[in-house]
Amino acid sequence: MSIDTASKREKPVIDFIERNKHLFWYTPENKKASISDELLLENVINYCDLNTIRELFAIWGLKKAKHVFEGMNDRKARNLYPEIYHFFSEYFKRVAL
Repeated sequence: MSIDTASKREKPVIDFIERNKHLFWYTPENKKASISDELLLENVINYCDLNTIRELFAIWGLKKAKHVFEGMNDRKARNLYPEIYHFFSEYFKRVAL
């Protein structure tokens, strides 16, 4: 995500990232708002509880969450735990049309 895109990111997503900034401890503070949607989703579904995952899905909507998840399939180094990947693959097949 470019800096220009980061400046256009929705405030609820920026607030969500700020509340969960511990997931991105390796990212400089001034770059956290510009992390990719794929990285955001990857870290949230790998390391957060169900309430936090639901919060992100509520902000994005299920269509966007599914779109981002499916885009992660094309990434060379998908860093999702196999169980997590399988669960959300099935979840999005059944829930997000």
